[in-house]
Amino acid sequence: MRLLCRVQDPSGGGIFLNGKNITGLGEAYCSFWGYLPQHFGCYPNFKAIDFLLYVAALKGLHEKAAKKKAWEMLEAVELYKEGRHKIKTFSGGMKQRLGIAQALLNEPHILILDEPTTGLDPKERVRFRNLLSSFSKDRIAILSTHIVSDVAFIAEKIVMMKFGRIVQFGSPHGITSAIDGMVWECMVPTEWAQEYAKGVNVNNIRNEGDGRSIEHAPGGQAVRVTPNLEDLYLFYFREQ
Repeated sequence: MRLLCRVQDPSGGGIFLNGKNITGLGEAYCSFWGYLPQHFGCYPNFKAIDFLLYVAALKGLHEKAAKKKAWEMLEAVELYKEGRHKIKTFSGGMKQRLGIAQALLNEPHILILDEPTTGLDPKERVRFRNLLSSFSKDRIAILSTHIVSDVAFIAEKIVMMKFGRIVQFGSPHGITSAIDGMVWECMVPTEWAQEYAKGVNVNNIRNEGDGRSIEHAPGGQAVRVTPNLEDLYLFYFREQ
């Protein structure tokens, strides 16, 4: 992601946009993308609206258009009422929402987000997913996350990587089909649950009456269940 945004230069190879190496596109390339890094920095003594106007100036937006767009983005991330408050008074989730707003300021063709829902509560994450889904109808949005629910319902394509190598690539349904028949659910007495967990890759344990339901535990009265992205993640990243 840092290479795509030219925050750092590649040690080899090249990155191309419409057949042209991005190193030769100069400042014009910056208008194509919006970027939210994992560790988003901002000036704490700036008011939210002033910070967005500052970023808009860096992105080359004209003053009148920048002011209109800045307030629109604050409203989109539900920070409109806090627009004239200083950023140092914001919670972590509010700062993250401000980061999303600045990434969208220039209406980029490519939106690049690194762990964007860090610090957001469940309600804010739902709002973010809806915002991203709406934005990406006619644009490219690239999102990295370890929270699989963030991409399960909105991603068209998912790349799963382990140690820098791609282990799965495709639609959410397409890649989970790779472990069809490997995910099971069974009921066991409560006292057996922990012993089961020692011997198999367990996703969830939940109390149900006098027993516990354990996913990823074939055998006994186990029944096959449809795998989801969380199952796939644990399949590839389980402890050895």
